[in-house]
Amino acid sequence: MGEVILSIFGFGNVGRATAQVLLEKAGIFREKYGVNIKVVSISDTSGTVWLPEGIDLPEALLVKENFGKLSKWTNDYEVYNLSPREAVREIDADVVIDVTNDKNAWEWHRTALREGKGVVTSNKPPLAFHYEELIKEAEKRDLPYLFEATVMAGTPIVGLLRGNLRGDTIERIEAVLNATTTFILTEMERGMSFERALERAQKLGIAERDPSGDITGVDAGYKATILHCLAFRPITFNEAKVRGITEVTEGEIERAKARGKTVRLVARVEGGSVTVEPKEIPRDSPLAVESHENAAIIKTDLLGKLVISGAGAGLKETASGVIGDILKASLTLLKR
Repeated sequence: MGEVILSIFGFGNVGRATAQVLLEKAGIFREKYGVNIKVVSISDTSGTVWLPEGIDLPEALLVKENFGKLSKWTNDYEVYNLSPREAVREIDADVVIDVTNDKNAWEWHRTALREGKGVVTSNKPPLAFHYEELIKEAEKRDLPYLFEATVMAGTPIVGLLRGNLRGDTIERIEAVLNATTTFILTEMERGMSFERALERAQKLGIAERDPSGDITGVDAGYKATILHCLAFRPITFNEAKVRGITEVTEGEIERAKARGKTVRLVARVEGGSVTVEPKEIPRDSPLAVESHENAAIIKTDLLGKLVISGAGAGLKETASGVIGDILKASLTLLKR
C-alpha cells in the first residue's frame, strides 16, 4: 500500500465535491489501486488549514457548509495566512490540487513543479496562457501535470488527445464547450429572450453571478486554446478569435429554426487557428447538444471522424476529471 499526500487549493463547489469523492471512495482506491490518499492541507480565500497527520475531511466539509470559510475552524486546527506560493513551498505534499479560479495560479503551479510536486488542476487560464512553459517544467522534472477537468469537465477529451491518439494526425476539432451558452440558446429557441434565459440560468445555478466569461465566449476560448495546444502546438489565448452569444438575436434563432437548424457556440480548432463563434448547425449534428452536455468532433487522418460527448459541467462531473487525474498522478509517483 502506497501513500500519496495532497494539498488542496480551493474549497468552493468543485473543491468540496472532490473532497467528498476522496472521502466516499477511499476504500475503493485502496483496494483497487493500492493507494492511500491523505489530505494534509486545504486552502480557501480565508486561509490554509494544515495538519501533517491528515485533515478530517468530514469535519472540513461541515465547517465550510456551516460557516462558509475555513478560518472559522479552530478546533484542533491552526489556520495559516499563507499565499499559495508560500503554502506550496512550506507544506510537504506529493501533489498540489488547484481547483481555484486564480488566473495567476500558473506561478505557483511552476513553483510546485520546481519543488518536486505534481500538479492536478481544473483551472483553465494557467494553461490557456502558459501551457508550453508549464508542460516543459513538468517534463524536465518527470512530474505529472494533469488537467483533464479544464475541458469538458470529466468527459475525457484531454486524455484522449494527450495519450490515446498519438499515432493519429489531428486535422480539425469542432466542439461545443460551454454549457451556459447552450442553455441560453436552447431557451431562446423556446421563445425566451436572451435576458430572461440568462436570468433563468443564474437562478438554476447553471450560470455564474458574473456570467461574462461564458456569454462573451472567453471560457470556450480558453478550452479551445488548450485543445489546440494538445492537438497541434502550444499557443496562447491571445491568438484565439472569440465572439460570444451576446449579439445573437431572437430573429436569428427563429430563422435558423425555420431552416431546420439550431444555433450553438462552436469552437473550431485547426493547426494555427482557434475560432469561437455562434454558428448555425444541423439539428442532427453531434454538436446540437442541450442542457449541460458538451460535444466534440475530432477529425484525424487514421480514424476519420471521432465524436466524443458527455457532461461538460456539474460538480460530480468536474470532480470526476479531478479525481481521475489525482489517481493517475498518484500511481505515477508510486511507481518511482
